[in-house]
Amino acid sequence: MQVEYVGRKIDGEKRDAILEIMSDKYCRAIIESTMNAPKSAIEISAESKIPISTVYRRLQNLYDNRLLAISGAITTEGKKHFLYKSKIRSMVSRFNGGDVDIEIVPNDPC
Repeated sequence: MQVEYVGRKIDGEKRDAILEIMSDKYCRAIIESTMNAPKSAIEISAESKIPISTVYRRLQNLYDNRLLAISGAITTEGKKHFLYKSKIRSMVSRFNGGDVDIEIVPNDPC
C-alpha cells in the first residue's frame, strides 16, 4: 500500500535555517533517533554516540526552529525529566532555477 504524505512548503529565513540544520550530521542523527518515539537526551546520546553537551546544544537549536517537540515532568524528587520527539517525518529540497524549495512532511504526534 502506498501512502502519500502532504507536506508544507517552507520559505524565507526559516528555509535557510532548516537547510543549515539538516546539513549538520548531529541534528540529522537526533531527528532520526526521535522520529518514532520520544527519548531523553541521555538516550539520544547513548544511541547516537554523540557527546551529551552536543546533544543538548542541538536539541535547543532544533526546538528553537520548531523541528522538535518537548514533553516532560518534574519528578517527586524535584528532578526534571524531558523527552524529545521529531516534529518532521521527512524533508524534500529542490534546486529550481537558482532557488531552493523545501517541503516538510510532519511527523505523527506522540
